[in-house]
Amino acid sequence: MKTVLVALIALTASQAMAQESPWLVRARAVHVDPDNKSTPVGGVGAADRLEVSSKTIPELDISYFFTPHIAAELILTYPQKHKARLDGAEIGTFKHLPPTLNLQYHFTPGAAISPYIGAGVNYTRMSSVKLLDGAGDLENDSWGLSLQAGVDFRLNEHWSINADVKKVNLRSDVYVGGAKASHLKVDPILFGLGVGYRF
Repeated sequence: MKTVLVALIALTASQAMAQESPWLVRARAVHVDPDNKSTPVGGVGAADRLEVSSKTIPELDISYFFTPHIAAELILTYPQKHKARLDGAEIGTFKHLPPTLNLQYHFTPGAAISPYIGAGVNYTRMSSVKLLDGAGDLENDSWGLSLQAGVDFRLNEHWSINADVKKVNLRSDVYVGGAKASHLKVDPILFGLGVGYRF
């Protein structure tokens, strides 16, 4: 009977903590590894001649837990500058701002090791496009699916270490002289490692 009472008290305490502390903030270093698939330039020749450079970027994530298992995560950074290449030769640069909103399921909330999966939507805003000495351009906006898997390693009541991987659909038509020249599927995989703080 005593064991049952202790278990019930522990369960009630963990639920109260989840209710009192719905906010989790993470700071991550994220490596962006583009898939780089593209249609033939001008509709002729080989495919996949265009590519976007990989890059490691800072990321800030804000999560709100509706229940101990279910959370929404908003993923933020500042506009990131990437190099664009054609057949391996640099043709210019552009910036993108990719806020992402995912709905997550946490399998073992409150445990020392807490894995989760998520899915949601990514919106990417292209800006400062400087391709082919001004002759090249990209679409301004990209909407796409985001998939996610990760794990939190709990250090104490507030702090945790986080590892995370995401796959994001990020695509754009490429224009040269105002005419569509190719369709680029950047579709990066993002590998993240960072720290979290639960309020």
